[in-house]
Formats: sequence, C-alpha cells, structure tokens
Amino acid sequence: MSIRCFIAVEIEDPKTLSEVLKFKQRLESFNLDIKPVEDENVHLTIRFLGHISIPSVEIIKNKILPTVSQAINKFEIELRGIGAFPSINRPRVIWVGVTKGSEQLYSIRKIIDSEIVRNGLSDVHRDQHDFSPHITIARVKSSRNIHLFVELYKHYNDYTFGISPVTKIKLKQSILTPNGPIYRDLFSADLR
Repeated sequence: MSIRCFIAVEIEDPKTLSEVLKFKQRLESFNLDIKPVEDENVHLTIRFLGHISIPSVEIIKNKILPTVSQAINKFEIELRGIGAFPSINRPRVIWVGVTKGSEQLYSIRKIIDSEIVRNGLSDVHRDQHDFSPHITIARVKSSRNIHLFVELYKHYNDYTFGISPVTKIKLKQSILTPNGPIYRDLFSADLR
C-alpha cells in the first residue's frame, strides 16, 4: 500500500490568508478557464513526495521532519506579488510569491532532500523542477480571457498580501477525487 503525500507549510496568519483568498476570488470573477485551489487547501509545498510506502511515511514522520524541526527556528514569510509558470503570457499555474523567509524555506527543502537520500527512500518522487517558494492559487486549463489575467498581474505584481509566521512543518496526504484533492494532515513538527 502507498500514500500520495507532500511536505508543506501553511499560511498561519488569518489576515494574510484572507488577503490571498480575496485575490483568488478576484481571479475567479474574470471568467478565466482555471481550476482554483480550494480555500482549505491553500498552502506552500516544500516537497512533493508522490505515492510512498507506509515505511517511508514512518521514516519521514519519525526521522526527517524531526531533523528539520531541530535545525530550523520559527520564522516569518512575507507573501508578495503574483506570477505564473511558465510565464505571465502563457500561464499554466498562477501563484502568490514569497519574499522574506525564502532562505529558510530553501534550507528546509535542502535538509529534506538530503535526508531522503541519506535514509534511502527510493520510492519518493524525483522533482522535475528547481524549488521555487510559492503558493499555487489556480491551474490554467486554456487561454480563454488570459489577457484579463495579464492586466490583473500589473496590479498585483508587487502587492503585499501580508506576513505570516511559520511555526510548524506538515506531512500531508493528498487524496485525489473528481471534485478536487482532499488534504489530510498525517504529521506536524513544531520548529524550534
């Protein structure tokens, strides 16, 4: 048996989360052909793990996340600006950016990656892209009305959504359903 998992941090500050959700609602009002992330699923993925075995889940819970929590102090992230992968004019993913705190997020990712190798977790998904801290807001299905997103980008490309503490890191299960994914916390580690 395997479980589809990822490691993430959440937007812990309610006011900052509310600002992100307001932007998402504005984006939805433009009649773009997008699949927005459900409000309750908004998070920052540190590492997608894929379908992993129960023994690998246990190693992540009992060894890897505790290693991270002992090495990294609580910190703050600033959510600022929006963007898109691969580009603003041809977006496939629309996101909110992270400025302050990204060094700590890179450190967390580096620890996780090296611990995955050190613990021999061969069933963990190999990432295809370099880590770039962001919060996915929506996936773009087609280019319908995309010019409206380009206009919106001009207003939000340097917008400050707020500052949020990062006090814990979570191992989450992702259950895929026809109505979108359901995320469930499997384990939470408090940072120092």
